[in-house]
Amino acid sequence: MELYGYPLKAKFNQPRPPPPKVLPATGGMTASYKNRIPYHPESFSMPWMPNSYYKAAALNPTLSPLTESFPGLPPTKIVPFISERPNGVFSRHSLDDWHRSNMTNYKESETTRHNAERLRADLTRTIKDVYQQAKRTQGESTQNLGERVNDIEYWKSELCIELDAMIRETNSLTDMQKRLERALADTEGPFQVAHKCLLNREKRMGIDLVNDDVEKQLITEIKTIRSCRERLQQCLDTVNCQLMCNKEARQELEKDLADKQMGHHIDSKCYQLKNTSRGIHYYKGVERVDATVSVPETWARFTDNNIFRSQSARATSAKLRASTESLLMGTADEMWRQFSKVNDAFTSRITETANAKSKIQTHLAKTRQEIFQIETKIQVIQKTIRDKEVQLKVAQTRLDERTRRPNVELCRDAAQIRLVQEVNEINETLRNLHQCLRASEDMLQMLVRSKGVLEHDLVVKNNSLFIDQERCMGMRKSYPSTVQILGYV
Repeated sequence: MELYGYPLKAKFNQPRPPPPKVLPATGGMTASYKNRIPYHPESFSMPWMPNSYYKAAALNPTLSPLTESFPGLPPTKIVPFISERPNGVFSRHSLDDWHRSNMTNYKESETTRHNAERLRADLTRTIKDVYQQAKRTQGESTQNLGERVNDIEYWKSELCIELDAMIRETNSLTDMQKRLERALADTEGPFQVAHKCLLNREKRMGIDLVNDDVEKQLITEIKTIRSCRERLQQCLDTVNCQLMCNKEARQELEKDLADKQMGHHIDSKCYQLKNTSRGIHYYKGVERVDATVSVPETWARFTDNNIFRSQSARATSAKLRASTESLLMGTADEMWRQFSKVNDAFTSRITETANAKSKIQTHLAKTRQEIFQIETKIQVIQKTIRDKEVQLKVAQTRLDERTRRPNVELCRDAAQIRLVQEVNEINETLRNLHQCLRASEDMLQMLVRSKGVLEHDLVVKNNSLFIDQERCMGMRKSYPSTVQILGYV
């Protein structure tokens, strides 16, 4: 029974020659024993044996020449060997040689086993060291990735806080911008009212055309409103510029936050990767590719600069809102005081005037009828434009859908040509209709102005009382309140 893992015993590949019946001479015996080995070297050329066994088996003991046993005698004077054994019985080695050979094999086997055990221990220690080093290296990389994820989460939270604050400030500034726009638009009414009052009073005749206190106060009101409008417009321009700065800072924050979210997702995925995870592959040469564009210091400084820029923009925006609020309050109060002065001057300046309105009333009625007809015509033109726009949408939609035809189906066929012609025709028609609409609207405005002039003339012809009390004071009653000027409604 042979042990598992041990090499098979060596065997001779060639049969041992039969001993000669007559003993050869001493010289022939010496030649026959020379370089004789107990194991055939070809018996160890099997591929399953380890190389260490090859090296051990190669050290085969050999018999020394017969002359070495008798160093004092020359080879020619060696006493011939005479065997006292029967014919055909001959031993090639002595018992001591057999024991020495066994001991040598035992020692070589023990040495080989000792070396193998030491090699196995070294391999086990090396494998353990390699495993521990790989585990330590991977653990350090995982720890660094975890710290990186924590850093990204910190800056993400900072960016989110600052982004929320910037959004609130931008919304507040946007509301202030709308209030400014409404206030600026609301000043158009009083300005037009004061201007129309001056124009209406210019239509007076005779002694009524005097440079009274009402006219002076109206001129002062127009100057006051114009000054307030300029200041409001300058403030609105400043607010618009600040809104652009806020939007730029917000865009930088959003872009940085989006990059942080993507980096957090990637680093979290890398942090969770293990040796047993799916989707891990070889990427040869990836460690030689350096696609980085920043270091931790510049990376953190970039986000910190974005946050600092946003904070500066928010501080400037808050100051601008406070100054805008003060400007709205000041302009509203200033215009309201002047408005009250003009009304007081009008109250003290009301008088009666003469009658003469028959022809003016006839022309006024015709003008009103023409205004009604032109407004009706404008509505018809607007409806026609809407119908043509729907038809244009259909044609353009067809053309757009036909652009998605695959490959050779993109044919410039008759349908394509007709659709293009249809779009061009509709565009030409729409241009003509818009021209007609603009002409009609211009004519309508002209008719409205003519109506105002006729009404003014009619009032002037009636009496100065009707001008000051009914026309001027009637228009001034529609002056917006202080709340409307401040932009709260």
